[in-house]
Amino acid sequence: MMKCFRYKLDHDYGFAPNPFWGIMTLATCKAQLRHNKHLELGDWIAGFGSVGMNNLNCLIYAMKVEQILTFDEYWDNPKYDCKRPVVTGTLCQMYGDNVYHTVEGKVIQEHCAHSLDSGVPNMGHYDTDVSGENVLLSKHFYYFGDHAPMIPKDLDFILPWRNIQFHDLDDEQIEKFVSWLESNYTVGIHGDPCNWKEFKLPKLDIYDDGIE
Repeated sequence: MMKCFRYKLDHDYGFAPNPFWGIMTLATCKAQLRHNKHLELGDWIAGFGSVGMNNLNCLIYAMKVEQILTFDEYWDNPKYDCKRPVVTGTLCQMYGDNVYHTVEGKVIQEHCAHSLDSGVPNMGHYDTDVSGENVLLSKHFYYFGDHAPMIPKDLDFILPWRNIQFHDLDDEQIEKFVSWLESNYTVGIHGDPCNWKEFKLPKLDIYDDGIE
């Protein structure tokens, strides 16, 4: 039985999830989701807006889980070097999420968006992130960010009312949600992360609004 894990985001910097370089990854935050024993390949994850971000009932992203890796499998694969953080780089590089790996039996946190400004590990983020154990990956994703569409009324069953829901929908409901996505939007990035407005970037019209 297919499942759709849903939750609300209270911020969105392109770190969790990270939609860049052609593949969406969820490697930090949402530990309960990343190590959930019910999560399987082929399940969907959807993140929605919130009152705090002024986009309640809007879809920030959706991804079909295609691969599940350990931190070390993620870190050691040169294909994902592009996801390693470069704190002095572009915003896409600054928010790289390939930040955890094992050295002499201890999980290390690289200097990243979840460490302190000095590069010292932020133990609050560290403990939460590491408890998640897994990295989730997908090339079949829809990332809307600051172009997040409002969920239509006939799909309001998909909206989460508490943190991480997944067992309350049947296959027909999930398929209806996925069909709406696939019929109206192309796979990939459709907007900047919601919180990038804090950086006062020049406005660029470079994103795809959907299927032509």
